Parts: sequence; C-alpha cells; structure tokens
Amino acid sequence: MTVKVVTDSVADLPSQVIEELGITVIPLNVRFGEKVYRDGIDLTTDQFYQQLTSSRTMPVTSVPSPIAFSTAYDRLAEETDEILAVILSSKLSGTYDVARQSIGLMKRECRIEVIDSEWAVMAQGFLVIAAARAAQAGARLNEIMRIVRRNIARVDIRAAFDTLEFLRRGGRIGAAQALLGAALKINPIITMKDGLVEPAGRTRSRTRAVEHLYQFVAGFRNIEELAVEEAACSEDADLLVDRLGNLFPRERIYRTRTTPVIGTHTGPGLLLVAVMGDR
Repeated sequence: MTVKVVTDSVADLPSQVIEELGITVIPLNVRFGEKVYRDGIDLTTDQFYQQLTSSRTMPVTSVPSPIAFSTAYDRLAEETDEILAVILSSKLSGTYDVARQSIGLMKRECRIEVIDSEWAVMAQGFLVIAAARAAQAGARLNEIMRIVRRNIARVDIRAAFDTLEFLRRGGRIGAAQALLGAALKINPIITMKDGLVEPAGRTRSRTRAVEHLYQFVAGFRNIEELAVEEAACSEDADLLVDRLGNLFPRERIYRTRTTPVIGTHTGPGLLLVAVMGDR
C-alpha cells in the first residue's frame, strides 16, 4: 500500500501539486467577527484582502478541529496502512499537537506519524512534496520520515514585509520584534530559525528588499526547489520570478499566493522566496 501524506493549509501548496501527488490538506481557520472560514476553501485570497481592508474587525486564526484530522485519517486508512503528516512549526501554531492528538479519535487501525516541519509556507511545502514523491515511488513510512527530517535543514526562506504590525498583533513576531523600532520606511526582511520567526535584515526601499531576496537565492550553489509567494503584490512577484529565471529554470519555479491564514499575520505586501537546496 502507498503511504498517504497529510499536511495543513499553511504549506501553501499549489492545487495542481496537491492533486498530482495525492496530498491531503487540512485547513486552518480564519475568523472575522462571528464568521469562521476554512483557510483557502470558504474564503479565497482575494476575498480575504477585500474583507481585511473593509472590515472594522481584525481577523484571527485558529487550528483545525481534532475531528478534521481524525476524519481525514480514517478516510485515508481505507486505502493505506501508513500515513505521514508534515505540519507547520509547533512553535508558531498548535496544529502539530492537534494532528497528534487526533490519532486517538480514529475509528480505524493505521500507523500514523506526525512530523513538526519547523517551517511554514512553501519551505514546509517542499518537505511535503518530497514526502509525497517518495511515497509515490514506493518508499515506506520510515524511509519517507528520514527524507523529510534530512531536508528540514535544507530548506530556507526570506520574506520582505511592508510592515511587521500584523505579525506583532498575531503574536508570531519572535525575535523580529527588534525590527519594529526601525524607521517607518524601512522594509524588514525575516526568516525562520528553529521553528521561530527571526530577523534577517532591513532595507530602505522595496527595490532593495527584492534585491535582497534575489541575492539570497543566488547564494545557493545547488537549488532543487524554488518558490516565490506573495500577498497582494502580484506584480512584484512576477518580476522576481522573471529575474530568478537566470538562476533556475523559470518553468520549475512555483508561483503561489499565501493563504488567508498567512495573510492574517503578515498583511498585504508580503513577498517571499523559499528554497530547497545546498549552499
């Protein structure tokens, strides 16, 4: 039986990849006032930013319910005897704990392992893709777990923000709090380290911020996977993809948009690159 792979919506996987690799995605939730939306399902990215700019109520996010995970596990257990869940950093969200606790609610017998990716967005997504490809190739669960854990240290991100205010409000800012004291026109750059948000620099213009992202990618001697993601700044992302085509085949660059859950914590204007490779 083929191992089945599960992840959460924060991985920002393109729908085509999800379908081709048979990945099951459990959505987190976004709440505007009393209304709750499933991330990327009940609320599109465009609809989210329309509400974000027009609503007097700031959105908040929440983890999936245990039933969401256990129902998915039970459904997959009809087709396999081994499941691997690769979940966003446990230091940013309680989703990892829910994914583990939900195993006890299952009605079917199946071996399930849950890995804390220590990442989010497409850095997490690359680990999920690696797991799903290995599963399709016939690898068993233990081997796939080794592949994921080995690659945790081989993925990295850089993200340029217009503001860190949304990250601060959501409590996910971590050590990047130090960048808040900078002048208003500073464009902060963040990364993640050991599962937490960390500062990676600051620039004095959007142009220089985009250059920082390009140079970050250029610093890899070997690139296996590359993604450009954006939150309501598609023109910047398209231009960056075109330029990165000098470093990596353009047709292999994943061009994605962050889901509403990520947008809740970043606000509009986020531009990021995610890489799997070797420096």
